[in-house]
Amino acid sequence: MTRQADFQHPRFAQAYARVAELVDRRGAYEHRRRLLAGAEGRVIEVGAGNGRNFAHYPPAVTQVVAVEPEDTLRELAGAQAASAPVPVSVVSGHAEELPADDGAFDVVVVSLVLCSVPSQARALAEAARVLRPGGQLRFYEHVRPANPAFGLLADVVTPVWRRVAGGCRPNRDTLRAIRRAGFEVVEADTFGFAPQPGVPRLRHVLGYARK
Repeated sequence: MTRQADFQHPRFAQAYARVAELVDRRGAYEHRRRLLAGAEGRVIEVGAGNGRNFAHYPPAVTQVVAVEPEDTLRELAGAQAASAPVPVSVVSGHAEELPADDGAFDVVVVSLVLCSVPSQARALAEAARVLRPGGQLRFYEHVRPANPAFGLLADVVTPVWRRVAGGCRPNRDTLRAIRRAGFEVVEADTFGFAPQPGVPRLRHVLGYARK
């Protein structure tokens, strides 16, 4: 069973928070805006990190429950929630055991989360559980390169990358996992993005799916 302690990466969390503004300036700000444009109703954001998405929630969102397992990031997210344009409550929890009732939300948001959860299948099953019928899964994720050679390279570097990047696995075929979980992928834009100078461009996907 996954425990809350399994998600504690204080050194990575501190480094992540330090470079967040740079990452946004390099393009992630616009990625976050696109991710959340058009969202409405009750939202649960899974793995909210340090709350960089909060500023982008549109007025049609009535409530955001932001779930974050890592203590350092959750504290930072709480500070961001105070200035969010919509009501945001930051709570402890993780993707495989969401603190929410069945069908309680109109939208589930996952942003750079499914690359690092222990089990994508369990996390996506939880996302489906807490969504109402017809609800949306909005995703912005690292994904496996489409080129087979680069995919093999991702397999080679993933063990080291996972240790230094808070559990991130850039070789996961996340779109396939979303479809296998029973979601209908409506929109998916794939692109390369390097969050910092000197870091290899990773393949990302941004889009949404319906339950």
